[in-house]
Amino acid sequence: MSVFNFCAGPAGLPPEVMKKAQKEFLNWQDLGVSVMEISHRSKPFLSLAEQSEHDLRDLMKISDDYAVLFMQGGGRGQFAAVPMNLHVPGKDAVYINTGIWSDGAYDEACKFTTAVELNVRNDSDEQFNVTPVSEWQLPNSASYIHYCPNETIDGIELFDVPKHDAPIVADMSSNILSREMDVNQFDLIYAGAQKNIGPSGLAIVIVKKSLLERNGLATPSIFDYEIQAKKESMYNTPPTFSWYLAAEVFKWLKSIGGVSVIEQHNREKAKKLYDFIDESPFYNNKVHTSVRSLMNVPFWLKNESLNSQFLTESEHSGLLALEGHRYVGGMRASIYNAMSNQGIDALIDFMHRFAKENS
Repeated sequence: MSVFNFCAGPAGLPPEVMKKAQKEFLNWQDLGVSVMEISHRSKPFLSLAEQSEHDLRDLMKISDDYAVLFMQGGGRGQFAAVPMNLHVPGKDAVYINTGIWSDGAYDEACKFTTAVELNVRNDSDEQFNVTPVSEWQLPNSASYIHYCPNETIDGIELFDVPKHDAPIVADMSSNILSREMDVNQFDLIYAGAQKNIGPSGLAIVIVKKSLLERNGLATPSIFDYEIQAKKESMYNTPPTFSWYLAAEVFKWLKSIGGVSVIEQHNREKAKKLYDFIDESPFYNNKVHTSVRSLMNVPFWLKNESLNSQFLTESEHSGLLALEGHRYVGGMRASIYNAMSNQGIDALIDFMHRFAKENS
């Protein structure tokens, strides 16, 4: 029986990458040891680090105006690092609230800087929605504008980018590398790795070099962007195995044609699943069509007394981690880059069969 992992994170990785990692686990580059066992300052690992940054810059078209950092602490670590590095005395940080993760980022920022929250959720009639980006009432002055383009829990994704004189900061933990984006529209992008990049433990930060000159606040050195940039992400021992796997994912993405190809794949997967849900009298999706995520598809059984049965039977069918987040209930299929069309077809076949047997 094939198994398909719909976990929101840590998420499935490309099988090709996992097989290569398995093959190299005890003997990387014919060194006779694992990549986990060698010094992060050795020539082989430094070469890996250099190539991984090159590949990521190539995939995302990142110019030399930006530093690319490989850091620890995941997305939540960046919830703290962003306000510490970008704080400006006398100016508020503006946090756009589109869901639970952006709200969590705001709560963390308030520990370090003065911040205000702008709620742009526009829910009605049990439908999740967001006010269009063009209608956001942003203040004239801010130290930075922070938002989360993809809310994994709510299944909301924003496809427009806000514009402002202040730096635009985006938490792309769950949609980085999923579709083509113009990096030049942002001043700082950060992403926990455990969705589309690799295993947990690593965070990618793409930051305009001009922002490295901000005084910010007294910041732990491992979270200080300027220090990490000067030390080429090697100020402290990095999570070497996570970095190695991320480097392999970047190679895999390039081998299949890059971000434009994976975007087409992702749009096809999402459309197939959303169309089935919309046409079914047994299931429904509560997210407005204009902000439906390509990565996280929440859905609800119209008879929610069947939820436990659905989860038990789906797991027995090799469909893992479909339970929705406790804050919103229902089900959730996270269909990141590594999820295949076969996985979507298997899920739809099961949902169709379950509905038929329980209607």
